[in-house]
Amino acid sequence: MQLLDLVAALNAELADTVSHPSGLSVTGVSHQADWIRPGQAFVAIRGARFDGHGFIGDAIERGAVAVIGEGLPEHTTCNVPYLLVPDARAALADAATEILGRPSDGLTVIGVTGTDGKTTTSCLALHLLRESGHATGLLSTIGYELPDGVLRQPPTHFTTPEAPQVQQILRDMVAHEATHAVVESSSHALAMDRVRGVDYDVAVWTNLTGEHLDFHGTMEQYFADKAKLVRRARHAVLNVDDQPWVEQLLAIARETGAAVSTYSAEGSDADWRATDVQEGAEAITFTVHTPEGTAEARLPMIGRFNVANALAAMAGVAATGVALPDLVAALGTFRGVAGRMEMVERREGEPRVIVDFAHTAPSLEKALDTVRVTTQGELWVVIGSAGGPRDPSKRAPLGRVATTRADHAVFTEEDHRTTPLQDILEEMERGAREAGRSNFVSIGDRTEAIRYAVRSAAPADTVVLAGKGPEATMERGTQLLPWEEIEEARRALAARRGEA
Repeated sequence: MQLLDLVAALNAELADTVSHPSGLSVTGVSHQADWIRPGQAFVAIRGARFDGHGFIGDAIERGAVAVIGEGLPEHTTCNVPYLLVPDARAALADAATEILGRPSDGLTVIGVTGTDGKTTTSCLALHLLRESGHATGLLSTIGYELPDGVLRQPPTHFTTPEAPQVQQILRDMVAHEATHAVVESSSHALAMDRVRGVDYDVAVWTNLTGEHLDFHGTMEQYFADKAKLVRRARHAVLNVDDQPWVEQLLAIARETGAAVSTYSAEGSDADWRATDVQEGAEAITFTVHTPEGTAEARLPMIGRFNVANALAAMAGVAATGVALPDLVAALGTFRGVAGRMEMVERREGEPRVIVDFAHTAPSLEKALDTVRVTTQGELWVVIGSAGGPRDPSKRAPLGRVATTRADHAVFTEEDHRTTPLQDILEEMERGAREAGRSNFVSIGDRTEAIRYAVRSAAPADTVVLAGKGPEATMERGTQLLPWEEIEEARRALAARRGEA
């Protein structure tokens, strides 16, 4: 992209730092000086701890052909064109969007936000779109997918993709002939303009509860940041059970002229609602009432809260033109989200084994209570706690929750890093004993812990493997080892059969 075209697109002012930049091209943009490649522009963002202007020299040494910022500090040298903008972080997103050709303009984009259920709802929407014949990409907290269905992870320093990476992933989707995209849009991504350049067709809102207030400050600001998604979309899918926020969201939709679909998992008056909900050991069934009619639906997941996620996804995908019969048929073939209440394939006479990411006391409590509803026999849990710099105060509460919510607990490793594993296990044991519980055993090696629980469980029992979920590594001491929890569970079941 020509630099002068970028100046116009950003409505920027060229500061008088160097002579005429006519004919100069810009190939990319970054706010990290050490990520700059030759031909890119460097965005100097003033943060809480550092001012990006202090790294202009480093960026130019790496090949930056221009700098974008809110004003060049006195005595700071910049021997490349300097683009003056009112908001550097917004300019980072806008520049990336323009340089990469506004990739989301060629996609039908469903954005999903909310405190709970974002990832599951996003994955459900992805599945419904694909099963309905649409080439669809996904950008989520679990990674990203092109239409080929392969889950990929951004490079290590892009754990939470910034605007340039978001736009590059969307451009890759277009290059792989995607027609649709599902973008999980967190409050951080919305507040920090990481998804500013995404052209949303549909905004799906799950709910809002108290979380991330260390970042947002107040619930009102948390709401305002998340509500940016609804402001930017042409169609809003809103949860009428999410009081009191839904009324404010409806007002925003009226203000912007967006179409609205509502849903309710509690039987409230809504465009999409569920009744006759029945929870089984491996699936939930319910009647779904929609503007198109009524149908019987089956969701191969556990946890009644997933009915709301299913309704949100169906309503969001329906807003793109997919018919109810296709949605219901596709829902019945959903295989779940990797590492999130993921059920392991089993044979008759074997215990139910579930892999889940719960690794804090509140999330573990919710997970075990959810599984308990459909457990016919006893409930087992295998759980560890991270070491290193992570919060050690959560270890005893994990031991308490594991032993009070489950019938049997197996304490084990979970990325103990350089913290002595025995110290972690003793803290979890202390939490259990202080709760008056003795229904636990500690087995340091996670593979052996999983095999012990699966071998000891009766056919009617359920074993929850908590803490690791979809993670691909185990941090054991100073070693970073490959790890797949779902494969460990499969091998444990095979060992139970005498096959391994």
